[in-house]
Amino acid sequence: MLYTNLKHIENAADHAKAISQNENVMVICGRMGPMCIPVYGIAEELEKDYEHVKFFDMEFDNPESHVIRDIPEVRGFMGIPFTIYYKNGKVVKATSSIQTKQQVKTILDEYLTVSVNA
Repeated sequence: MLYTNLKHIENAADHAKAISQNENVMVICGRMGPMCIPVYGIAEELEKDYEHVKFFDMEFDNPESHVIRDIPEVRGFMGIPFTIYYKNGKVVKATSSIQTKQQVKTILDEYLTVSVNA
């Protein structure tokens, strides 16, 4: 398990449920390492400002994380964490390695907006 304050996705079924039951989802798939920990911290900070987005983590080394590691959008990624952004169950953006708070906010603002019908 990852030691973050984010909601944890532990298996493929949890992953499917998270992206099917929430319009806007950010999943950080990584380890407790120097490139991943800052991204978890950024997500924890942004949760209060982006209440329309659900933030999750998933252990990269968990066999169940194949649901992240095997998607076409991460092919060629060389560093972790893999951060996947979902809108209505579909991948709309994927990044790898460390990100700044501004980079994450830019993606959230561009891809994971509040629906007009919400």
